[in-house]
Amino acid sequence: MAAADDGAPLIAVYVLDDETPGQWKRGGASRWWLHHSLESLGADLARHGVTLILRKGRADSVIRQLAREADAQAVYWNRCYEPFARGRDTKLKDALKDEGIEAHSFNGSLLAEPWTLKTRDGGPFRVFSPLYRALEPTLDNVAPLPAPKRLNGFEGGLASDALESWKLLPTAPDWAAGFGEVWTPGEDGAHKRLCAFVKDRAKDYADTRNLPGVPGTSGLSPHLHFGEISPRQVWARVVADVPAGKGRETFCKELGWREFSYHLLYHYEDLPEANYQKKFNQFPWGFDAGAFKAWTRGQTGYPIVDAGMRELWATGWMHNRVRMICASFLTKHLLIDWRKGETWFWDTLVDADLANNSASWQWVAGSGADAAPYFRIFNPVTQGEKFDAGGEYVRRWVPELKDLPAKYLHAPWDAPEPVLKRAGVSLGSTYPKPIIDHSTARERALAAFSSIKEAA
Repeated sequence: MAAADDGAPLIAVYVLDDETPGQWKRGGASRWWLHHSLESLGADLARHGVTLILRKGRADSVIRQLAREADAQAVYWNRCYEPFARGRDTKLKDALKDEGIEAHSFNGSLLAEPWTLKTRDGGPFRVFSPLYRALEPTLDNVAPLPAPKRLNGFEGGLASDALESWKLLPTAPDWAAGFGEVWTPGEDGAHKRLCAFVKDRAKDYADTRNLPGVPGTSGLSPHLHFGEISPRQVWARVVADVPAGKGRETFCKELGWREFSYHLLYHYEDLPEANYQKKFNQFPWGFDAGAFKAWTRGQTGYPIVDAGMRELWATGWMHNRVRMICASFLTKHLLIDWRKGETWFWDTLVDADLANNSASWQWVAGSGADAAPYFRIFNPVTQGEKFDAGGEYVRRWVPELKDLPAKYLHAPWDAPEPVLKRAGVSLGSTYPKPIIDHSTARERALAAFSSIKEAA
């Protein structure tokens, strides 16, 4: 908007930066989304007379070179909040100014800048609820800016990479073949998803968001991550069009949790790699390669866990309630370091987001800010029975159990042999036996937690 209002010819550019030190390079699922998002963006800009320039390399160097080629007078961008990106962009801004080029950055990704929300003592928030109480009053009159009426495209010839040359899409095998049935990357897809959510599901969000077998969530997380829609657009639309009530309130708080994750990452830059609670540096993590492989493939023998991990592989996404169950299983049943799970999700989620991914994994593991107590160990059986009572979710993603009665679906080992036989289930053959006993795992996890409490 600001660049368009300037009146000068516009050059739109996206830089694929895999070279700036300190970054988490995009995982496979994110690269799939990026390819299609750039296709959509390029087409949208072309309809307005602007060509999207694609270049690869260190973003600060590429932008400076492009500015020289075009004799640009100003550069505009939306801020990034990852630690490596903040340092890079600060250096870029200084370098551009040294060359007499104006540099302007804006908030297009958050409801509020992380440095504007402070405790009474002037420090960062460590707990969600006080942060949300500070954030909410600032959003009473959120109104997204209107789209520019026209764009003035730059007419000079500038070299651009072909999107296909970046090889963002998987080929052999094409493990993302099913993603397109679920997702439509791009601004148009984002707004259609928001409209459907507001119209059909938002008012019931508080009741349905934890039920993986029904379409109760917004599905906006990848669109938000890739900047195809802003949280302010989402907030404003929901507040304007969804009746006041528990559904609207709960959804707005979920947007608040996203802000909290970015707040933490901004103020605690090592959040993706280091335990927020330092006592967890003494936690006795282990690593069983076979158990980890079973978890990644959805072969743990716990149906709700396996359903989630298979949904992730097939769609690049997992229902949030099931994410918590799967993360708890890895860190507390298997005692595998949360960073192993964080890395797996980073590679397989289309909404892989450094702030949300790291903060959420630490929350579940018990090592994070405002974390779930470590002794809160999700029982995958009772979680399945509570949130997938009819078994719609498990039957979809674990079809080898689809003919089991709901009574046994979440604990097939409890089913009598005749019931298993009628359902075509042979434990250890057609479906794995549990790789660990829940009671045994719980006792082991509690003992591990006690050891670090004593050490602290």
